Amino acid sequence: MPLIILFGIGVLWKGVDLARAPRDRVLRLLVVCLLLLLGGEVLSIPGINSAIDEATITGAGKVAFNAIYMSGLCALNLFFASSVGGSDGAYRRHLRSSTGLLCGVLIALVATMTATPAAMRGHSLATPYMGEPPIALFYLVGNVYFLYAYLAAARWALRYARKAAQHLGVGLRVMALGLLGLAATSVNRMILVALRYDEPGSHEVFNAVNWSLSDWAMGVTLVGICYSASVQVLTRVRSMARHRRMYHELTPLWTALTTAYPELVLKEPPAGARWRRLRPHRTHEQRFCRRVIECRDGLVCLSPYLARVASGTDLAHAPAQELARHITEALALNPTTESPQTELPAVRVAAPASGDLEADARELIAVSRALDERKS
Repeated sequence: MPLIILFGIGVLWKGVDLARAPRDRVLRLLVVCLLLLLGGEVLSIPGINSAIDEATITGAGKVAFNAIYMSGLCALNLFFASSVGGSDGAYRRHLRSSTGLLCGVLIALVATMTATPAAMRGHSLATPYMGEPPIALFYLVGNVYFLYAYLAAARWALRYARKAAQHLGVGLRVMALGLLGLAATSVNRMILVALRYDEPGSHEVFNAVNWSLSDWAMGVTLVGICYSASVQVLTRVRSMARHRRMYHELTPLWTALTTAYPELVLKEPPAGARWRRLRPHRTHEQRFCRRVIECRDGLVCLSPYLARVASGTDLAHAPAQELARHITEALALNPTTESPQTELPAVRVAAPASGDLEADARELIAVSRALDERKS
C-alpha cells in the first residue's frame, strides 16, 4: 500500500507537469513509468490477481503483473537514459534494445505459462511443482530480467546522481542502493528455484530471509525516492513563494507602466477545445516572468521621456529613489499622446548587475518599492 500511495501521488504530481509540457519526452517517460509501476503494484494484490484469473484463465493475472511491472522498469531505464542526455541516435538504440529485450522476455513468460498444465498455472515459489520445467523456467526468465532491470536502473541512477544537485544526488544514491538490494533478491530467487527443482518446498528459511531482504531493499528504495521527491517539493514550494512575493512587489511599477501602455499586457488566449480548458493556467513562476517582461517593456517605451526629464542622468545605474522620481515625472508628460512623428530614442534603465531574470527583477523591485513610497 505505501508503494501504491507513493506512485499514485507521483502520477498526479507529474501528470500536472506533463499537462503543461505535453511534448517533454523525459516527463512523458516518467509519467508512463509511474503509471506502469502503479498498475504492477495494484496487480500484485492477491485478491485482484485472483479476480483476473477468475475472469479469464488461471495464470493470466501472474503474466499481467509481470508484463506491466517489467514494462514499468523498462520505462524507468528509458527515463534515466533520456535524462542523462546524449544524442538522439544513442537514445533510439537504447529504446530498440530495451523494448526488444522486454518483448522477448514477455513472449517467453507467455510461452512457459502456456506450456504449463492448466491445473498447475496458479503456481508460486512455494509450489510443490517446481520440478516442472515450464514452471522453473518461468521464474528463471522473469528473475533474470528483474536482475538486469534493477542493475541497469541502479547504474543509471548513480550516473545521473553525479550530474544532479547535491540533495537530489543523495536521494538517487540511496535509491540505487535499494535497487542493488532488489537485484540481490532476484539472484536469491533464482537460487531458490534451483534448490527446489529437486526438493519442492525446501529451504523455507532461505526463502523467508530473502523476503525480508526484499522488504528492506524496497524500503531503502522508497526512502531514496521520497527524499528526492521531498527535496524537489520543498525547493518548488520555496521557489513559488519567492516568485509570488516578487510578483506582488512589482505591482506598483507594473500598474504605473501598464496604465500608460495597456497594450503591453499579455492577454490569456481564448478557450479552445474542451480538453484544452482542463490544462492548468500559468504557474506563479510564469506569471512572475511575464510581469518582469511587461515592466521591462514599459520602461523601454517610457525611457525616451525619462531621458527628457532626466537629461544627463545615467538611468542605467541611477539610485532607485531617483529613478522613481523620474518615472513619475515622465508619466506626467502623458507619453501616450505624444506625436508619432517625434523621434525619441530608447535608453537603458535600471540595468541589473548580472544577466539572470532574478537579478533583473531585484532592480525593478527596488524601483517599484521607491515608487510605492512616493505615492504613500
